[in-house]
Amino acid sequence: MANMAITKRAIHSAFMELLNERTLNKITVKDITDRCGINRNTFYYHYQDIPALVEEICAGEVERVVREYPSVHSLEECLTTLCSYAMKNRRAILHIYYSDNRLTYVNSLWRMCEHTATAFIDTLFAGRGLSERDKTLLIRYYKYECYGLIVDWISSGMKEDMLEDIHRICYLKQEAPEEVLRRSSANN
Repeated sequence: MANMAITKRAIHSAFMELLNERTLNKITVKDITDRCGINRNTFYYHYQDIPALVEEICAGEVERVVREYPSVHSLEECLTTLCSYAMKNRRAILHIYYSDNRLTYVNSLWRMCEHTATAFIDTLFAGRGLSERDKTLLIRYYKYECYGLIVDWISSGMKEDMLEDIHRICYLKQEAPEEVLRRSSANN
């Protein structure tokens, strides 16, 4: 079992290295197996094809975010969390985003946004009397906001400094949660 995990990590690592070097449609199973020193049968033992590998890597990233961020204390932390992996793997993310596997990535991003928005709202309004309806609406709003900002940033080539924009947006919205709580309480 340990050998299987080591082999899968080697495949992931080799694939990410290659993905940072070239577009997804230019990567073959042979490239991956040559890079990590395994044979093709070993690759196919673990994965049906490269899209299955992409799907597992994206799902693993969602699991990592959920595990590492069970609570989120600010919108800034929420957005920074979602952008950090993308910034570290800029070329790989762009190569997946502009490939036939785009849907796999955006679905993973959607799940990460949903988790971080839920963790943010749960943390921010814990025990403060926010109605369930308002909580659900706010989670949806922040999920859309995070997702929209990140997809817009990725689709524009990830050229600008997103963290600087995140800090500015958070500064501009600093008092919004207290106003939301006041208005939610007034309507209940």
